[in-house]
Amino acid sequence: MTPSESEASNRVLRGKCRCGAVRYEVSDAFLYAANCHCSECRATTGSAFKAFAGIEREKLTITKGLDDIAVFGEEDLNDTRCGACGSFLFSVVRDGAFVHVAMGSLIDAPTIRPTKHIFVGSKAPCSELNDDMAQFHEYAT
Repeated sequence: MTPSESEASNRVLRGKCRCGAVRYEVSDAFLYAANCHCSECRATTGSAFKAFAGIEREKLTITKGLDDIAVFGEEDLNDTRCGACGSFLFSVVRDGAFVHVAMGSLIDAPTIRPTKHIFVGSKAPCSELNDDMAQFHEYAT
């Protein structure tokens, strides 16, 4: 591990909902990041795609507003929002082992940036992809 990778993995990022009722901390040790264009992510976020970063679930901690959390789905597969303002915070995925943090909910800038577009086969008709990131019809291979 290089010094910069070590520094990033020890760095803690802050995140919050729009109204501030819910706050969380997550390690800056994300394993992957992407822009998902599937219809579910578009509906969840209300935008053309969901920019997310994936990390092991235990590396995210709710630091404020645990009683204000609104979970949509099951324990091991859900979307988590602020129950007060409705802000989308993260999704629990992969049998509950990982979270996909909504990058827009981060206060601090993560080291990682999205490296690919996934589910471009179902992207919004209004969405144009004008960057050099890899594009995948569905999941990234």
